[in-house]
Amino acid sequence: MKLYYGLLFITALSLTGCTEVMPRQRGALALPQMALTPDPMEFGFRQHTAFSKEAASGGYGGGGGGCGCN
Repeated sequence: MKLYYGLLFITALSLTGCTEVMPRQRGALALPQMALTPDPMEFGFRQHTAFSKEAASGGYGGGGGGCGCN
């Protein structure tokens, strides 16, 4: 019985974060301040720098190392 109440509590707790966004609220969520990367240009530069410094295969570009050789 404790397991049942525990699962019921966890389910109820996880459903409290689900909500619909009304059309009038979508404008506020689309503001630049709400973006994961507020400045796309700076994000691109940081991504390029991280890729260039990383000497391992993979990373952002998916190619070879940071030296430019394949």
